[in-house]
Amino acid sequence: MVASGESKSDWARVDAMTDAEIEAQMRDDPDWADFMDIDWSKATIVCPVPKNPVSIRLDADVLDFFKATGKGYQTRINAVLRHFMQETLKNKKTG
Repeated sequence: MVASGESKSDWARVDAMTDAEIEAQMRDDPDWADFMDIDWSKATIVCPVPKNPVSIRLDADVLDFFKATGKGYQTRINAVLRHFMQETLKNKKTG
């Protein structure tokens, strides 16, 4: 299916579900256990763009925290830095 460009997701089934049903299924999914109570209302979709390799020194506990979140920890560090940048720029415009 993927090779032919088709989705593996049953979007008709998802469309037929209520938000409450979706949330209930997410709460039953152990992969979502650590993410259910995070406020995702301000999350944005970030399309992958080429990254510049850099060397950065981080406190060991900060790096350990992000590494403990699993694969993609560098992308999450980038997302945190991007959010800080966006908030800083937004505050400069309004302040």
